[in-house]
Amino acid sequence: MRDCPLWWVWMPERVRMPEAARLAGWPVDLAEVAAHFGERLRGAGLPAGPDRCQRFAGAIRLAAPRTTQQLRWCARATLATGPAQLALLDRVFDEVFGGLVDPADSRGDPNAPPLSPGSFPPVSFAPEAPSPSGAGLDGRDSGSARAEADAHSGRAGVRVDVPSAASAGERLAGRDFAELTAQELALLADVMGRLRLATPPRRCRRTRRVPHGHRVDLRATLRLGRRTGGDPLRVIRQRARDKPRRLVALCDISRSMEPYARAMLQLLYCAAGGTRAEVFTFATRLTRLTPVLARTAPAVALERAGRAAPDWSGGTRIGAALREFTDRYGRRGLARGAVILIISDGWETGDPVPLGREMARLSRLAYRIVWVNPRTQSPRYRPLVGGMAAAWPHCDAVVSAHRLTALTDLLDALADPQRRRTNQFREG
Repeated sequence: MRDCPLWWVWMPERVRMPEAARLAGWPVDLAEVAAHFGERLRGAGLPAGPDRCQRFAGAIRLAAPRTTQQLRWCARATLATGPAQLALLDRVFDEVFGGLVDPADSRGDPNAPPLSPGSFPPVSFAPEAPSPSGAGLDGRDSGSARAEADAHSGRAGVRVDVPSAASAGERLAGRDFAELTAQELALLADVMGRLRLATPPRRCRRTRRVPHGHRVDLRATLRLGRRTGGDPLRVIRQRARDKPRRLVALCDISRSMEPYARAMLQLLYCAAGGTRAEVFTFATRLTRLTPVLARTAPAVALERAGRAAPDWSGGTRIGAALREFTDRYGRRGLARGAVILIISDGWETGDPVPLGREMARLSRLAYRIVWVNPRTQSPRYRPLVGGMAAAWPHCDAVVSAHRLTALTDLLDALADPQRRRTNQFREG
């Protein structure tokens, strides 16, 4: 609170030293002062929640009040929601800051009613929430038990219910994507928009000038030497630029993966860096969706993706889809040095041997392969049979990404610069 011009006004007898303020028991931090003042207001019956206290502290930093009257107007503008609360706010304000009146503000507030000592009960914190049945451990009603306890302890505090609302991201962050409806999934678009899909950097042929590089830019050095009669007195150095590796997503849109496919496609559309990704879907055939997802709203993009992929909610032929991708796109440069993101539960309807062979081909082209399998959320999951057992040794990372809170593992796996082939699955 030292950066606030009014921090010394709240000190008793205008104590100017923070050390003396701490010895006197007064808070020096502005956030702590606002929180204590909010507790006094709630104890008196004014619902000043943490959001109002935060606005009160922000108003002090912005307005930089130098008198208690200016501080009062900051409190009125941020802590009261109507004229009916001004009188109560002024009385609590005078009780808290009444003994610290600045001489330049000796007139006080003409609209504030006089403060009578002892007219306010002491501040009491909100008691514990009652049990669902409404009765305590001894069988009595929780409200009567608290009133009796307050009477014995000499406290008669006022309990104020402060309204609070959780955002859509907080309410839906812990739920599985398979349990979300289309409307609830659309509510997570703003939260996904704050995420960033980053891939490891790679060297490119383009260069940039640097003060201390290992390479000399001969053209720029000779061009600059023309100003000094052809003698290069200053050497221009350069180094190769770095750019993020290409992200290629292959999303399984079979019936078992439909809810997770919609969530992953929305993540690729909304997250920063995901719009530059190449997106393919597969079930019984391979479909390129990169042009469909460009420059449109998430809901419209998902609807267009469903119309563009004729095999949406169909069967699963992972090995055939990977072979088509490698032959048509991967070997032509799309997968060379790229980060491949495969979103599938590994349920292969055909022979898993071709799937392992195509994963080996893809691993020789790509820089990293990250597999998203929602079934791995279970601690008892083991990739011992089927297509997942054939693909597992060629993956650098396998994550679940089955809900919003699990997307952190996916982001870390995509940004990891190390290649870590699992080679074989180790139990335990």
